Amino acid sequence: MSRSRTQAERLANTRAALLKAARTVFTEQGYEAASTEEIVRRAKVTRGALYHHFEDKRALFDAVASEVARDIATSIDKVTPMDEPLRALKVGTSAFLDACLDPAVRRIYLIEAPAVLGWHRWREIDAPHGVRSLREGVTAMLAQRPGDALGIEPTTFLLAGAFNEAALWIAEAKDEKAARRDMDRALETFIERLFVPTRSPRGRARA
Repeated sequence: MSRSRTQAERLANTRAALLKAARTVFTEQGYEAASTEEIVRRAKVTRGALYHHFEDKRALFDAVASEVARDIATSIDKVTPMDEPLRALKVGTSAFLDACLDPAVRRIYLIEAPAVLGWHRWREIDAPHGVRSLREGVTAMLAQRPGDALGIEPTTFLLAGAFNEAALWIAEAKDEKAARRDMDRALETFIERLFVPTRSPRGRARA
């Protein structure tokens, strides 16, 4: 094994340890209360190692939020069927809500990232992950309805906002299981009514 490869592996391992420790500390304590001293202690690295990889605590939080966003998208992609657009959208929505039951996703991604990093940066992080997956689902559904007045971008962000609020509502409920069940039913109905044409009393299809 070459010396350069060994060095690269050490750097990668150090970065991974920092991200893992930071994810835990940010989840437990929140961004403001979290200290870099605690993060390097849990990662078992030096402060110099931390600042070699990240400019400051905010940059570290940005990297953790990006990692969480990738994890959410991966969990959605694993279970989403590719050949049935409506079912894919429903399954993907359910997978997103499942992912949001993770305290790290809830606190870091949904609650703190927009406040710490700003909405613009949060959307940049989300764009290639959650929004990308949702946009693909919306695009597939609208492809089945040529001439529909719904646009891909507005519909994608309308649903993204609804799903994020749904996850937060479930998190704040006293009975999380009951809230999740009720929200699943509400979102499934909402998706069907948004994308599946209904029949008018005279038998004509209408959106």
